[in-house]
Amino acid sequence: MGHTVGMVRNWMACAALLPLAACAVGPNYRKPAPATLGVPAAYTSPAPEGARPDLTRWWTSFGDPQLDAIVETALKNNLDIAQAVSRLRQAREALVQQQAGLFPTISATSSYSRQINIRGRTFGQITNAGITNENYALSGDASYTLDVFGGVRRGIEAARGSYQSSGYSLAQVQATVASEVVRNYILARAAQAGAEIARGSLRVQDENLEIAGFRVQAGLVSSLDAEQVRAQRAQTATQVPTFDQSFVQAANRLGVLTGQAPGSLREALIASKPIPQGPTAVPVGLPADLLRMRPDVQAAERSLAAATARIGVAKAALLPQLTLNTGINTNAASVERLTDIITGRIFAQLAQTIFDAGRNRAVLRSNRAAAEQAFGAYKAAVLTALEDVENALTALRTAQARRAEFTVAVDASNNAALLARSQYRAGLSDITTLNNAEASLLSAQSGLAQAKADEAQALRQLYLALGGGWDPNAPPPTAQPLKTGDGQPPHASQ
Repeated sequence: MGHTVGMVRNWMACAALLPLAACAVGPNYRKPAPATLGVPAAYTSPAPEGARPDLTRWWTSFGDPQLDAIVETALKNNLDIAQAVSRLRQAREALVQQQAGLFPTISATSSYSRQINIRGRTFGQITNAGITNENYALSGDASYTLDVFGGVRRGIEAARGSYQSSGYSLAQVQATVASEVVRNYILARAAQAGAEIARGSLRVQDENLEIAGFRVQAGLVSSLDAEQVRAQRAQTATQVPTFDQSFVQAANRLGVLTGQAPGSLREALIASKPIPQGPTAVPVGLPADLLRMRPDVQAAERSLAAATARIGVAKAALLPQLTLNTGINTNAASVERLTDIITGRIFAQLAQTIFDAGRNRAVLRSNRAAAEQAFGAYKAAVLTALEDVENALTALRTAQARRAEFTVAVDASNNAALLARSQYRAGLSDITTLNNAEASLLSAQSGLAQAKADEAQALRQLYLALGGGWDPNAPPPTAQPLKTGDGQPPHASQ
């Protein structure tokens, strides 16, 4: 009973204010405060201080023009981006449809008729016929449902939130595609570096095998030395096909990311280049900055706004609807006399759902639950963003520490290998010592290359975690249709 009285009071209040402005039922959305989302004041991982850099085109910080060109191509031709653009266009048209509810629906019809008087027939044929009169008619109708309780405006608010969320989702796809290009480019260069290290070790081991063969022929050592070197060489050789496979897979992925066939970029990447290395530190700002800088977080926040507005839409459906209908019509025997007599009508209709077996209230409860879910998704997106930054900072710091240690290990292992080769040639050490020294050098060189790749990947991960790859201050992206091979949208002729 209390709920019914409250509903009547709400309706009466809105009816009284109708000449001034319509009411909008449902909660008015406000962005949740960072404290309610679990955003801390600072990161727990050590983070560089300083002004946050411009991360719009963060991949250029690696200083590799070929990488820059591939990323730019992907941002233009990637099919995931094209699909996200189509979803954005769809959301924009849904907003236009909702906005149409603020305007009346107008329709018009016209007709023409003539009456023929048949005076006689001869052998079944008309012998004397004449036109007795003609009639021209025009009519127009207009219907307008007043948005008394703001259901239409809440629907527009929800559609606008969904449209904005789609725009941020497009930005997130663009950022993710750029990050995937960089990731696979690093994988390709790391595979080349690993293959080069293995081939360099093979050349040294070929020399060792030759030396062991000479010593066997001279009777200084048994054939065991030669077999041990040959076995180690074979084990090293098995690494080359694995690295080559990794390179091909990364190159194929880059081709697909740029909207081309898998092997399209393989020839362009076949020439070896160093693993790209970016800056050693990137200022990350405050955790609260992620609420604005991460497009996926922005998309989740806009989805929450849309879900909140849909509560108002469902509430408005429980209240009466006032519809105004009007129409005019005229008819005459000639076009010139159509304006002689014009008749019109206007009436208002007040409609209220009396019984729907609880359907509308169930919709309201469902929309409230959807808003709660959207808030949970928003908070989860925020916490995930914070986790991404923390993990990236840790990964970067770890990779840099490993790189420093592997640099020392490579230098020491290289000196040890040189001494072992010299001593083996002079007969001062056995083949086992030489093999162990060569294996240690190969392991240290491979570890250093992997540490460099891990550092580059951690830096890429940090850029993406900070929302790099889009400009939060730029206007919404233009929604261009997905093109087919002939430059036309799919099914354009259907």
